Amino acid sequence: MKLSVKSGRIVMGRLQKGDDLLISLQKICSDQRIMLGDVRALGAVQKARIGYYDQDGREYHFFNREEHLELLSLVGNVSIREGKPFLHLHVTFANDRGECFGGHLAEGTEVFACEFTITEFSSDTAFERSHDDETGLFLWK
Repeated sequence: MKLSVKSGRIVMGRLQKGDDLLISLQKICSDQRIMLGDVRALGAVQKARIGYYDQDGREYHFFNREEHLELLSLVGNVSIREGKPFLHLHVTFANDRGECFGGHLAEGTEVFACEFTITEFSSDTAFERSHDDETGLFLWK
């Protein structure tokens, strides 16, 4: 499936120390009424919660890292799920030894410092998520 989108406004800023990374970015999208877009961020976190999707078991497994980490990259998108902005975000972190790991961003990741960019898109077609029986995920229709 390929659909054409047009770039719109760009929202840039920084999150506050102690913010929940996922909840804060979701709130920005809700407050700004961004229903379709691209999200990027970098910075550092005080602790992280990320997930891995078990394709065979069709469920997410989450794990916590209770340590200070560099947020090397956060990439993802904004689309619609149940009539609201939904953020699908993946992250890559590094520890104090330069070891990297990543996965699906979950609530519970506490910001130390974070700069973000959200590029809003417009499209004639709504990018709305619904359950996909083949994968068990909520994907674009």
